[in-house]
Amino acid sequence: MSLTAQSLGRGRRVAAGSLIAVAALALTACQSGTDSASHSSSASAPAAANSAQDGHSSQSSGNNTRPSGSQGRSAEAAGPSSGAGAKSPAGKPEAKAPSASRSHTSAMTVSDRCTADNMSLRMGRTDIGAGNIHIPLVFTNKGKTACTLRGFPGVSLIMRDGSTVGKPATRSGAAGGAVRLQPGQSAHSVLHTVNDGVSDTPCWNKSQLVYTYPPGSKDSMTTSSGGLRVCGGRFDVTTVEAGSLG
Repeated sequence: MSLTAQSLGRGRRVAAGSLIAVAALALTACQSGTDSASHSSSASAPAAANSAQDGHSSQSSGNNTRPSGSQGRSAEAAGPSSGAGAKSPAGKPEAKAPSASRSHTSAMTVSDRCTADNMSLRMGRTDIGAGNIHIPLVFTNKGKTACTLRGFPGVSLIMRDGSTVGKPATRSGAAGGAVRLQPGQSAHSVLHTVNDGVSDTPCWNKSQLVYTYPPGSKDSMTTSSGGLRVCGGRFDVTTVEAGSLG
């Protein structure tokens, strides 16, 4: 073999070896890059999963603290309103405020009522007949404005020391209508008992005063009873009527 041929063969072998080495290096680099990328992806995966779990937890917590749209509407529907059936913060129904006209009417009725302060009281003429005794109890408006009486007075018999005689008068008959009294005008109720001997029920002791609450009044009035004595256990009073009957 000539020298030239030997040189060419050696050059080919060197070149082939170089190519093999280069290929090996390239393969090694690719494997290293793949392993590195795989390692990097595996390392970051738990962090991403943790982030997703944290986000779900936050969302769950948010759902627990924020009402949904339907819950919000329910809360608004349950809120207080200005109409009937509104509830107070304590959960109890609120009373409905009276209208202005009703309040005005109530105030007028109270101020228009005849009271013990603007009336005088006296006993009228006694009427005795058929074993019965009737005595008018007369109320007179001594005020400067008109007032109204309606209903039954409360009546008891007492002594001057305040001790009671017998029992309070019972009501007799139906309640009448309102009696309008101008200044100086009178209305009356009638006290009734029976004569001694009409009944086996013993008579009460003689009284000294008639102790009276005018209809609708919380204040009492007194006047001389003229020694009225109740017999037969009968003592009653009628509703007020216009006039004085003497």
